[in-house]
Amino acid sequence: MILLDGKKTAATIKEEIAIEVEKIKKVGGKIPHLAALLVGADGASLTYVNSKVKACQKVGFNSTLIELPDNTTEEQLLYEIELLNRDTDIDGYIVQLPLPKHIDEQKVLMAVDPHKDVDGFHPTNVGKMTLEIPTFLPATPYGIIELLERYAIETSGKNVVVIGRSHIVGRPISILLSQKRKTGNATVTLCHSRTRNLKELTLKADIIVVALGIAEFLKGDMVKKGAVIIDVGITRIKDKSRKSGYRLAGDVDFESVSKKASYITPVPGGVGPMTIAMLLKNTLLAVQNK
Repeated sequence: MILLDGKKTAATIKEEIAIEVEKIKKVGGKIPHLAALLVGADGASLTYVNSKVKACQKVGFNSTLIELPDNTTEEQLLYEIELLNRDTDIDGYIVQLPLPKHIDEQKVLMAVDPHKDVDGFHPTNVGKMTLEIPTFLPATPYGIIELLERYAIETSGKNVVVIGRSHIVGRPISILLSQKRKTGNATVTLCHSRTRNLKELTLKADIIVVALGIAEFLKGDMVKKGAVIIDVGITRIKDKSRKSGYRLAGDVDFESVSKKASYITPVPGGVGPMTIAMLLKNTLLAVQNK
């Protein structure tokens, strides 16, 4: 069993981006500028956004963090988005999800300028991705593709099962892996809460991507020997034996599945760091597109 080390791979990608930024600086070009918009004080979201800011500093990007209170109205948030759309110094920005319940998430994502949508969530960019037109790819699926590619994991002709049909991970990764691309050409089955005989499907899979949000859902008896396992989930589970009072678990029961897998992503340190690295890569692309 080989660990798909997202932390190490992401560090390599950041080094590559930093080299590109140095080249831009030497010729007096535009330094990439990534902004993040955070509404409310959700602890996990704040930690994630701060890690993005630190990543920007590491590669030489400029970064801006805009923090708004929980009671921010939809109108106020849309105004802030319009300011970011108009700001010529901002190359890309993300609106951290989830948003407070009183705000229409879809309406907000539609308001983002597609040319600055480095999360790859805008319908324009989703449509381009589906039609295989060059665009910003959603950061997490992009990170999965990059991880598979850098570990030289063959996907062509392979049987892939994706568990979870979210617009952020499940659906886009199922599209990307089925496309005519270097890390693609797979036969993909997209599974969800209404899928029958899930175990029968996963036992036939060469590659399984789990993006369900249910801790330790995929068990060892659900995978065949030699399968490649990509665990996208991360959940806090109470654990009195830990100083923090909790432990982090993925959607995969690592202990039982790792004994049968040929490759597997750890949690934490797998897909998470790759997501941030791809966000930086998309921001660099936004500058190059200008």
